[in-house]
Amino acid sequence: MEIRTRHRKEAVLHRPTLFIWALFAAITLAFNNALGGEPIFKAHDYKMAGDAQYTRIVVHFDQEPEFRWFLLRDPSRLVVDLPPTEFSFDPLELRARGLVESVQYGAVDASRARLLFRAVGPFSVEKAEVMKNETSEGFRLIIEMRASSAEDFDAALRASMLQPQSVEPAEGATPVQDRFTVALDPGHGGADGGARGINGTIEKQITLLFALELARKLEKTGRYQVVLTREDDRFLRLDERVRIAREKGADLFVSVHADAIAIRSVRGATVYTVSDKASDAEAAATAARENLSDEIAGKVPEEEQDEVEDILVDLIRRETHAFSIRFARTLIGKLSDTVQLVKNPHRYAGFRVLRAPDIPSVLLELGYLSNPEDEAQLRDPKWRAETMDAIVEAVGYFAKANGAAGG
Repeated sequence: MEIRTRHRKEAVLHRPTLFIWALFAAITLAFNNALGGEPIFKAHDYKMAGDAQYTRIVVHFDQEPEFRWFLLRDPSRLVVDLPPTEFSFDPLELRARGLVESVQYGAVDASRARLLFRAVGPFSVEKAEVMKNETSEGFRLIIEMRASSAEDFDAALRASMLQPQSVEPAEGATPVQDRFTVALDPGHGGADGGARGINGTIEKQITLLFALELARKLEKTGRYQVVLTREDDRFLRLDERVRIAREKGADLFVSVHADAIAIRSVRGATVYTVSDKASDAEAAATAARENLSDEIAGKVPEEEQDEVEDILVDLIRRETHAFSIRFARTLIGKLSDTVQLVKNPHRYAGFRVLRAPDIPSVLLELGYLSNPEDEAQLRDPKWRAETMDAIVEAVGYFAKANGAAGG
């Protein structure tokens, strides 16, 4: 979420710009308060120095923040995720300098804030650490960047996204709750309505309703942080859905759908995982329909990054795939107590939305809108609630089995 930006082209900070910055500060503070009261941390000073080869950034906090960082490319960027934070920087200090072309910062959601540094070119992160101030109260986050080759940047990007950096608070400090993060992806949206039921139910609407209700149930437990790829009727490319989940550090990705086929008698829920080879013809056809989402809305899918070819990424992908299968089986087990399932409910095919190399991912088809019983159930709040309870149980079991705080 881009809150503030300073670009290299802006040589002079005019008075209207100062007013806009003050307005943004008020909006960000109000947004933070609306999300859940006063932010926990205060970032009250920002300093940046250096040249096109080396740049040092120092951010002062009132208390020690836990943080994680990762890289993005096209353009080259450094992302630093923080706990809820109130920023009060001097806009003059944010002017482009050295390797940094622009600085953005603000709230991402109720439990996370973000600093984003856009660089003039590829770079390496030589240091990213928090230190206690020697002569005053508080702590400082220190980041040191050095110009690098594009090849070295890409290698660092892969490492940062597959094994996100995190810094624990010093001994004696109270750590920020590290909650298990679930990304919920309501299928379709915007120009892509998805399937349509025999009684007029539109897939994009029922998946959004279901995901919003499920998010509330998960958050109500107090054990999970929930990320929604969309919260309204908007179109997102399939790769954008994956990117949102990865950028927000998701531990699990669940894409929610409701199918429709010509045979009206077919009904029941299905759980899909990704595979280059489909489990059966119906799974292949389902994946083909879902993958058409980008073309239906007139969007051209972005090319997959070269990291798909990387050996390290391939190893991580295989491990992640094993976790995806584990969650799929857990989910089916929990759903089977309350929800009718199709025959052989765990299926697999080449779903593009499930291709995050580092996030266990499943696609849940809640039922068939082409079947009158399934369509009626999807519109029934009681059925949805029971189905969501089963999903919450499955998430809890999976999180606990994998040593996460969500169990």
